[in-house]
Amino acid sequence: HNHFNQDRHLYSRKNFKLNRSTAPAEWRELSAV
Repeated sequence: HNHFNQDRHLYSRKNFKLNRSTAPAEWRELSAV
């Protein structure tokens, strides 16, 4: 759980600004997984 959380956080910081519009949709799928 921690590993996933950290990875998600890193992804967020790195691609949150880059994929701001596509983030929500993909994030929901990733979160579901």
